[in-house]
Amino acid sequence: MSAGGPGGGGLSRRQFLGRGLAVVAAAAASGCRVEELIGRSFRELSRDDVARVLARAARRQSARFGRPVTVDGAGPLPGVDFGYGLDLSRCIGCRRCVTACVKENNPSRRRPQIQWIKVLELDKARGVDLAHADAYYEADAVPRPGHFYMPVQCQQCRKPPCVKVCPVGATWKEPDGIVVVDYDWCIGCRCCMSACPYGARHFNWAEPDLPADELNPSTHYLGNRPRPKGVVEKCTFCIQRVRHGRYPACVEACPVGARKFGNLLDPESEIRQVMERKRVFVLKEDLGTQPQFYYFYAT
Repeated sequence: MSAGGPGGGGLSRRQFLGRGLAVVAAAAASGCRVEELIGRSFRELSRDDVARVLARAARRQSARFGRPVTVDGAGPLPGVDFGYGLDLSRCIGCRRCVTACVKENNPSRRRPQIQWIKVLELDKARGVDLAHADAYYEADAVPRPGHFYMPVQCQQCRKPPCVKVCPVGATWKEPDGIVVVDYDWCIGCRCCMSACPYGARHFNWAEPDLPADELNPSTHYLGNRPRPKGVVEKCTFCIQRVRHGRYPACVEACPVGARKFGNLLDPESEIRQVMERKRVFVLKEDLGTQPQFYYFYAT
């Protein structure tokens, strides 16, 4: 959570950023050191401050949707480094993971419809040939003969290019491996979308259309909290669930057990067993992003 991001009085994010830069420029012109200026103008939020920020966010969302909404701020647990595994030999392309993700994470349902998971249909004869993958296949039954399926979502890279290019520090990698976005700090420049080689980030071009009766009221400040127009969003491994010991919604919804998740630092975890016993692949390894999302073949 960025200090000063939420609850910034009557200023919009762009106004706040613009005024902040103007103040820094004025300080430079006057000979004042930027470090001194920051030291006087910013302070680390106390636990009470954070609680007030979360309560204020909950009140805003509750008023917006006309029903109680909770906003959680659970931080990363020590000794946890999350990893995700996807068994390409089991995925049948049913897209139940997509449906579960939408239901859990509160993206816009229409105009635009946003989905954080994209399931690609590939030709077995071509193998993993992304240039010929079909993300919009329609089938009466899956899996279709001669095809296999490869879901793609945020890879939670250890070296995330999206984080490097953000000009305002609105996105960063947490100690438990999750790359997050502070929606109150994002200025909507979409540099992160251009930098992401996986197409995993999505922009709210219009005010998100999320009916109140379809809202998941259990939210996390850096996760499935309903977003405003003009910000970028993405998969967070269901941060609102995994930091309380639950599986991501897509893992629970998979009818064939193709999705695995857990703590890479725990030798007994499911994901660690996969890493040690299966042939494991990462997408676009040559880019050096070091994904924490792993593909494997169990059979």
